[in-house]
Amino acid sequence: MPVAESDLVSPSGSEAPLTRLPFPPITRSHILHCSFHFWHPLYRSITPKARLIPLSPSFLAYLRADGIVLPSSTPPSPSLDIDDDSGIFISSTSSDTDDDEESPDSSLDWPDVHASIISTIAELDGSVVPKLNWSAPKDATWIAATNSMECQTPNEVYLLLKSSDFITHDLEQAFDGCIEDLEDTSSLHPSSSSSPQHESRDSKDHAIPYYLVLRKTIPALITSLEFRCFVRRRRLLCICQRDLNHYAFLPSLIPTLKSLIQDFFEQKLQNTFPDGNFVFDVYVPQANERGRVWLIDINPWAQRTDPLLFSWLEVLTMPEPISRSQAQRDVNAGVLRLSLEAQSETSSTTESDDETESDGSSESQAGNGEGEPEFRIVKRDDPEAYTFNTPQFSAHKLPKDVVDAGADGEAGLREFMGRWRDIVSRQDREEAEGD
Repeated sequence: MPVAESDLVSPSGSEAPLTRLPFPPITRSHILHCSFHFWHPLYRSITPKARLIPLSPSFLAYLRADGIVLPSSTPPSPSLDIDDDSGIFISSTSSDTDDDEESPDSSLDWPDVHASIISTIAELDGSVVPKLNWSAPKDATWIAATNSMECQTPNEVYLLLKSSDFITHDLEQAFDGCIEDLEDTSSLHPSSSSSPQHESRDSKDHAIPYYLVLRKTIPALITSLEFRCFVRRRRLLCICQRDLNHYAFLPSLIPTLKSLIQDFFEQKLQNTFPDGNFVFDVYVPQANERGRVWLIDINPWAQRTDPLLFSWLEVLTMPEPISRSQAQRDVNAGVLRLSLEAQSETSSTTESDDETESDGSSESQAGNGEGEPEFRIVKRDDPEAYTFNTPQFSAHKLPKDVVDAGADGEAGLREFMGRWRDIVSRQDREEAEGD
């Protein structure tokens, strides 16, 4: 489980007090290497079907703008059941509107993007899952009628993107905490990125080529078979569940899953991804010897990436396993490697382990041999095992009053702020009179 301490690490030497996490410097090039538009062409054959749509400055301005204004040219799905109290405003060109001024159709400013989204949804069998370069709007599923990221119309895509803090992070804070590269990063951008349509608002962003990624919806996705994998210095260090719920069938599958993921990493990623440190997500729909591993995402080796069942302190200080090839060479040469740290831990915990039931101890991690990564899953008695009814990303939700005010644009927000000030002032007066 992640440690509760506030990510403390020794700045110099293991004997010094822990003060910060020992991350290597995070460069802009590393962040760009983890962008979907960079790595997808390298690994297209091992990723689920997806299409990339380059985003124009006008569409990026639409995503950054306050309020949620959906184009009128694509009617909302009937399942959305949008009404006057939904907090979502559908722009209209009808002459029957009660407003003094008609709200223009926002998609008229980016017709190419809008048309591409329509055609791509049709190409991918009518159902897609959206994301930008790095993030998917997982925190905004609360606003979707299906409570998921599956979209069948452009308006559903826009609604998720506009409601997501994760998408805002991609747009505004992609390079937070990064240092300048010694190498030229211009080669990381497509040749078209020098054109005005790909330029960011701020030159310090080095004209990030933003893309909307539309992935074909995976039917009957088994979330219990999605895993996050941590790579340090091109060694697969550890693996854990992405779905933080307990599944009784997973412990028996760990040897097979570990072998499949290790083979996949060594054959496809170990020597092809440009950076030695990174985090990747995989999906293994069939956990058998002939099962296929799909690459879902590549994430930065940075604190912004969720370590899930580990803590970053664990991951950064975890001893590296030797490679399987080196382990085999050692066996052939009759070399026996001993870990003093492992022996110490084993001797200190033998007594307590004897009192633990065997089925409970085997669920947290597989017995790791030399050259094998740690494989951690949710145990039956872990707090994470009881999150089926807990809404994810609840911290990113907004009160309905705020959403309603944002739907009316700047004027609505000003009116809401005025009402809020009046309420606070009245409460202050009442408290003063009571004193």
